Amino acid sequence: FGFLMRTKLAMYEPIKGSDDHQWHEKKDIESALQISRPSLPPDKERLVSLDVFRGLTVALMILVDDVGGIFPAINHSPWDGVTIADFVMPFFLFIVGVSLAFACKNLSCRFTATRKALLRSLKLLLLGLFLQGGFIHGLNNLTYGVDVEKIRLMGILQRIAVAYLVAALCEIWLKGSHNVSSELSMIKKYRFHWVVAFVVTTIYLSLLYGLYVPDWEYQISTEDQGSTTFLVKCGVRGDTGPGCNAVGMIDRMLLGIQHLYRKPVYARTKYKLSRQWAITSRCSFLVSSAF
Repeated sequence: FGFLMRTKLAMYEPIKGSDDHQWHEKKDIESALQISRPSLPPDKERLVSLDVFRGLTVALMILVDDVGGIFPAINHSPWDGVTIADFVMPFFLFIVGVSLAFACKNLSCRFTATRKALLRSLKLLLLGLFLQGGFIHGLNNLTYGVDVEKIRLMGILQRIAVAYLVAALCEIWLKGSHNVSSELSMIKKYRFHWVVAFVVTTIYLSLLYGLYVPDWEYQISTEDQGSTTFLVKCGVRGDTGPGCNAVGMIDRMLLGIQHLYRKPVYARTKYKLSRQWAITSRCSFLVSSAF
């Protein structure tokens, strides 16, 4: 105890010339004894701005889903044009890309990173099938179960999974190894990324404007009238409308019309079609619901 008292008193000395002989502290004991909080390792630090942007995007998604039906100005655009609701998915893709750049910044093994990317894409794909597949039916009767014949194969999460996998493989295997010191060096480091983006864009535009879309039919089954066949008049090339575009034709050929989204927003809102591509107004609605 005496040693502690001598140590403590040695850290103070009287201020000369002071009437009340107050003690002046030479050293801040609290700051000397304060234990600093350990910081996170560099590979565990989070980008705060990205977390904030992710939270705002989720809030925007909830807003447009719950209020978009009441205020059309913030609802999804029927077909042409863009609204604030149409930025939700691009925002999520941007978040995925930025996160991927940080995750693949320092790779110890490319094969391990590829395996992780494949597993994450598969998990996101299965999650999309479960949440957006629409295969749960018969909640109030004995037919409750999985309707594999009408499951939606390509929803929003499934598309993000495919985009993530392509971007991850490019980031893992095609990124250059030299440091970025200028704009030219950045272009050189990611030159193969630009090649992949150019090839994908060229293929997409070539299919969209180059493929010929013939007339096509679909069937609607009802309990009272049975099966009814409708004809969609196309016979065009390069059409970007909802009924006669080449992308929809490829989806119907590869996925099947029964596995496509049946309630798009342009089928639930007033939309003036530029081409007469259905027999009746009922047919027009049903064709739109096939996309």
